[in-house]
Amino acid sequence: MRRRVVVTGMGVVSPNGIGLADFHQALLEMRSGISFIPKLKELGFSCQIGGTPEISEAVLNQYFSPLEQKGLLATGLIYGVISGLQAWEDAKMKLDSTQVDFNTAVIFGTGILGVDKLHEAFHFIDEKRVRRLGSTSVVQTMASGISAYLGGKIGAGNQVTTNSSACTTGTEALLMGFERIKNGQAKRALVGSCSDSGPYVWGGFDALRILPHQFNENPTQASKPLDATAAGFVPSSGAGAMLLEDLESAKARNAKIYAEVLGGNINSGAQRQGGSMTAPNPKAVQKCIADALKNAEIHPKQIDVINGHLTGTKMDAMEIENWKMALDLKETAFPKINSLKGMIGHPLAAAGSIELVASILQLHENFLFGNRNLNEIHPDIEKLLSNENFPKKSHAYNIEHLIKASFGFGDVNAAVVLKKFSK
Repeated sequence: MRRRVVVTGMGVVSPNGIGLADFHQALLEMRSGISFIPKLKELGFSCQIGGTPEISEAVLNQYFSPLEQKGLLATGLIYGVISGLQAWEDAKMKLDSTQVDFNTAVIFGTGILGVDKLHEAFHFIDEKRVRRLGSTSVVQTMASGISAYLGGKIGAGNQVTTNSSACTTGTEALLMGFERIKNGQAKRALVGSCSDSGPYVWGGFDALRILPHQFNENPTQASKPLDATAAGFVPSSGAGAMLLEDLESAKARNAKIYAEVLGGNINSGAQRQGGSMTAPNPKAVQKCIADALKNAEIHPKQIDVINGHLTGTKMDAMEIENWKMALDLKETAFPKINSLKGMIGHPLAAAGSIELVASILQLHENFLFGNRNLNEIHPDIEKLLSNENFPKKSHAYNIEHLIKASFGFGDVNAAVVLKKFSK
């Protein structure tokens, strides 16, 4: 029997807000989390701006003991643990240091973990000081360090794993957790993703010349999804987390329910038919969206909002064309479309999970956040849809169904359909 899956807790570490309340307010204000980063200028980067969450000492002390903080350099691990434990707390789940919960899974993804710790380790090894690496260098630098760390914190005894699929990682993690609960293999799953911050993560993208260099003195205006003057994506970092739970379990403990997960789809364009390591195969993207709706048993007409991948690059127009082809709706019936990246840039592997938290907040709190820095719609997009489909300001809006999609390097795709919860 297929089990219904709901979201009962959320946490977020974003460049424009730490924790649900702060992040929710940031969405309403369309607050930017992009800033000038002197270190990037010092290292000769063309793009000297980015989005880095500001973790206060008080927040760090809340989630990590003094011993755990010793030698702690893996920013992605920090962001992921904080967001994951926030979601656990938000769901009113307790921490028990003695019991193993065989009904709870952790599926928490990343692109690369602990780059700064690796940088330190390389120096110690090259200087023949291996013993200086410390006891936490392995957990901080292995990809599954984030899921292992969270699993230990909450006592998860079900599947504990880390997925990694570039920019689709967070959305993929949610769908993996959803499937496990739907099929009765777990009652709960803490899902999400994280990404390290800083030059050692972002340098390769600067070398590819796909980051904007024209906004170093005006960073908050740099990320421009859908806009005619978009000049590239702004690199950022952070983490988002959600506790998924089967409806029966959630009701049994009288849990707060944010939204229901109806289903979705994951596929790849195989880097063919126009797809490549860095570009999507349009047919695969369209199929991913269409199959997500089919698996969720939802007609395109029922979708109220699309939260797109939309990064502020030349691919935005292609993405909108793919949405239009996949949904096959008249312009007057087309959903509203927004992108979070105008506020926070592109958090890479963390993008999907942070955007999912934003999407679920919109469903639950009845509002639509606007597309920051959207001043003039790209002419190729304007040919496809009316300007009315792309809100420029945040405002109250009743949403029953939302579809969120992520598309990543390697020509990989993921889409999920979310619904306002009803009995």
